[in-house]
Amino acid sequence: MSDIFAPVDGEVAEVNTEIEENPGLINDDPYGAGWLFKVTLPAGELTPGLLSAADYEEFIATEE
Repeated sequence: MSDIFAPVDGEVAEVNTEIEENPGLINDDPYGAGWLFKVTLPAGELTPGLLSAADYEEFIATEE
């Protein structure tokens, strides 16, 4: 176990308790059932510089 560092600041709105029973979900289905928590951002908070999963895949492909 280790700390989780997130690129946003906000309030944890929901935690995925399924992970406690089946931690393999994180690796098996990270964009589906393997989510860890949901964060509510402060009003007006923008997330410049964050990439979608598709944009990140494209970025990684250009780095190889």
